[in-house]
Amino acid sequence: MATELEIPDGLRWVERVPAGRDWLAVLPERLAACVDRWGLRVGRPYPYAFASLAMPAELPDGTPAVLKLQFPDDDSMHEATALAHWAGRGAIRLLDHAPERRALLVERCVPGTPLHRVPADEALDAVVELLPRLGVPAGPPFTSLAEEAAGWAERMPVNWERVGRPYERRLLDAALGLLADLVPSQGEQVLVNQDLHAGNVLRATREPWLVIDPKPLVGEREFAPVPMVRGAELGHSPAAVRHRLDRLCAELGLDRERVRGWTVAQTLAWSIGGDDVFPRQVEVVRWLLDD
Repeated sequence: MATELEIPDGLRWVERVPAGRDWLAVLPERLAACVDRWGLRVGRPYPYAFASLAMPAELPDGTPAVLKLQFPDDDSMHEATALAHWAGRGAIRLLDHAPERRALLVERCVPGTPLHRVPADEALDAVVELLPRLGVPAGPPFTSLAEEAAGWAERMPVNWERVGRPYERRLLDAALGLLADLVPSQGEQVLVNQDLHAGNVLRATREPWLVIDPKPLVGEREFAPVPMVRGAELGHSPAAVRHRLDRLCAELGLDRERVRGWTVAQTLAWSIGGDDVFPRQVEVVRWLLDD
């Protein structure tokens, strides 16, 4: 196995921003330091990585692992803490962590098949089993959903104007109104994952399915299904989105209107990234508002 640096195509976006170019410049040193620290043999990076350089690795005793060098964004700041909090219950295990290098050594899922490769209802069965186990009580140092939502509310109008008003004003007004109602009326605060889509749940041997790549927050349980509801991995149509919303709310005992509201707000907040607009995200918002 080689230790030379190889940047997957999905990670090339970082070359467009100064912070990304700075990060790429130090990656070879960080990779070499991690290989030396843990005595690793590493393979080629996973091609689908978007916000980190992740590659299969082997420990000196042959244990399979994944080495992950994170792009230093706020969303992934407490990923290692979340994995330690879950301690392998429904999520991959944290094997070690080098915070000064934003490097994680984690359990490797074998065979690693993503959840979206199975039929949609079978995938939802797995989600119904996983979400209650992941939603454990938590507090600092995790960012609160209320704090994160305040950032969405501040950025959405600015981004909407900056990129030329790419969708109708009613969507923006609806999302801001929903946030104003949802944030102060939340229920019990638990650990939730704002990027738990069907590409971030992998087939494993220790458990049937394990969650990877968490972007943790502390918020109410009604936020937990949002990434699965909005994500296109299990079907992108009004019927598919509503089916996921209905099934997850009914089987998890969640307030459907609150889950729908959180999905509208976060999906629209994530529909603009830099100068890019993601029209599929906007479509989901329209479908749910017309629900």
